[in-house]
Amino acid sequence: MAVKVGMVSLGCAKNRVDGEMMMASLKNAGYQLCGDPARADVAIVNTCGFIEDAKKESIGEILELARLKKEGRIRAIVVTGCMAERYRGEIRRELPEADAVAGIGANADIAELVARALQGEKPEAFPPKSRLPLCGERVQSTPAYTAYLKIAEGCDNRCSYCAIPMIRGRYRSRPMEDAVREARRLAENGAKELILVAQDTSRYGDDLYGRLALPELLDRLCGIEGLRWIRLLYCYPDYITDELLETVARREKVAKYIDLPLQHVSERVLKAMNRRGGRESISALIRRMREKIPGLTLRTTLITGFPGETERDFEELCEFVRDTRFERLGCFAYSQEEGTPAASLPGQIDEETKRRRMELIMEQQMSIMQETGEAQVGRTLPVLVEGFDQKERCWFGRSERDAPEIDGEVFFTAPGEKPEIGGFARVKITGCEDCDLMGEAVER
Repeated sequence: MAVKVGMVSLGCAKNRVDGEMMMASLKNAGYQLCGDPARADVAIVNTCGFIEDAKKESIGEILELARLKKEGRIRAIVVTGCMAERYRGEIRRELPEADAVAGIGANADIAELVARALQGEKPEAFPPKSRLPLCGERVQSTPAYTAYLKIAEGCDNRCSYCAIPMIRGRYRSRPMEDAVREARRLAENGAKELILVAQDTSRYGDDLYGRLALPELLDRLCGIEGLRWIRLLYCYPDYITDELLETVARREKVAKYIDLPLQHVSERVLKAMNRRGGRESISALIRRMREKIPGLTLRTTLITGFPGETERDFEELCEFVRDTRFERLGCFAYSQEEGTPAASLPGQIDEETKRRRMELIMEQQMSIMQETGEAQVGRTLPVLVEGFDQKERCWFGRSERDAPEIDGEVFFTAPGEKPEIGGFARVKITGCEDCDLMGEAVER
């Protein structure tokens, strides 16, 4: 009987794509894939090591699986991903329950490492980060109708709070032909929504072609039959060009949705973060984006409690959020990450203050999102149908305004023809509850 292997993949969509490629390698090596790691012979924890909360989640998963291993229900535990790469010296010492530890450069060797772990060895593998495959066969973990497409790896931006360059290495774009070829395969397998991800999608092509090539990539992806939405996540503000905005506006298949992580608007704080600009330049960029892309849904992420952030800096951030009225926003309390320049800055702020500021931003934003949701009442939106809520007795899905796993849902009734999961329904919006839209499907 084939050995069963299961994986829990934590953190961002980029790590998820890496996990899908590892699962394809294991399948091709003859292992039987198991959707539940707790029921597998070998459990892989594809960890996140970006911020403290993510590390705690990764450790919790390892310890829970270790309990099952102690009970004899799992034979081996393999730790991969960002936390394994970042803490290569500590993982085995602090988590002896791990039977194998692999850095990101060893992802292509996962089948061999699993075999060695089953034989009773305790393999560790940390080849160069550049060995991480940028393309290859994947076992898709998302529903067939929605797929992530990773277009680059690593980061050169060197924000002072961020450990990603240490973990993932320099920025590397994948060849456009490879990205388009993979996108075509995903569409042939049923993908209607393609979500482009990288540490910085807007910088795509700069290293490989000597130019910002995201607009050209979008043009080529729009030619793929079957795709309906192409969504952009993780766009660094310095590389938002008029050409990119005009491409998003012009191309019907490109969702009028851009994720633009800003982190802050205080010029003083941004300088300490090793990021450029300030409130005036950022506000001007946002005005330009909204002017060039009518109906744009703009998402951002912010950090509160960065070292040295004063009450005045925080008040400026709050005022900016009130004035800008982002359609979507997430906020994180600053995480002091060892090895980063920001970790040794003076003026470190206590956890209670960081989290209180984060909660205040999110309370403010929830009110804005409720108001912008209520403004959708009366409109009819195309909704990608994702399932049926048995408790609420209604269908749910996402509009073009919502990315999976990070934004909200549209809940709707369908008195007529039963919607197809993975298909599109036209939904007339009748209300907004807790920032989620409510509506009723209408005739096609």
